[in-house]
Amino acid sequence: MINVIIVDDEPLALDVLETYIEKMPELNLVQRCTNALEANEALKVHDVDLMFLDIQMPQLTGTDFLKTLSNPPLVIFTTAYANYAIEGFELNAIDYLLKPISLERFMKAANKAVEQVELQRKDNAATITTGDDPNFIFVKADKKLIKVSYDDIIYIEGLKDYVIIRQDTGRIITLQTMKSLEDKLPSGIFKRIHRSYIINLNKINAVVGNMVEVMEKGQAKHLPVGKNYRDELLEIINQNRL
Repeated sequence: MINVIIVDDEPLALDVLETYIEKMPELNLVQRCTNALEANEALKVHDVDLMFLDIQMPQLTGTDFLKTLSNPPLVIFTTAYANYAIEGFELNAIDYLLKPISLERFMKAANKAVEQVELQRKDNAATITTGDDPNFIFVKADKKLIKVSYDDIIYIEGLKDYVIIRQDTGRIITLQTMKSLEDKLPSGIFKRIHRSYIINLNKINAVVGNMVEVMEKGQAKHLPVGKNYRDELLEIINQNRL
């Protein structure tokens, strides 16, 4: 079962989405929200897998609201304005529904979300940590579970439905989402700095503008820092600055 919230300031739009959700047994509607503030509270209360999010809303638009979330659920944007599509996909929305939304188009988007959630749940079962305070993780790759020490990880790169674990000894490619791996790694060692990068904080050599520098196989490598992650990264660095 996939937990869903719908966010829209139009009651009729909420009614339509609720009716469509009821037709899909995989989906479980946990709350209707009329604005971003209600949605923000709903995300604190419920374990939400998927959010249908209107873009043009008073006080805070759907896109601006999504930018405030450090760990958002999967998002399908709903809007009457086609010109928001590019921005929606730049925010990693899995789909974009243009109002009025047909049942056929809704089901296509919802099925995509169901597949993504199922993939994430399989990822959770495929990655293993042991002990109360382990210094390694097991990841599934090449039809086996590979032990990876935290200290050997320089950074992790997201590539569609795969992640690439970068080490001096080589790389490991595993079918997994960035979010699922980020949730398993210790936050005191690893930090998401971009939608496509997680970095080992111990491997940072320097911060230059909106880039961090690490060494990979003896060569300096510069990774971008996303604007939504920059403040938190700088706070961590400032805590350890002389």
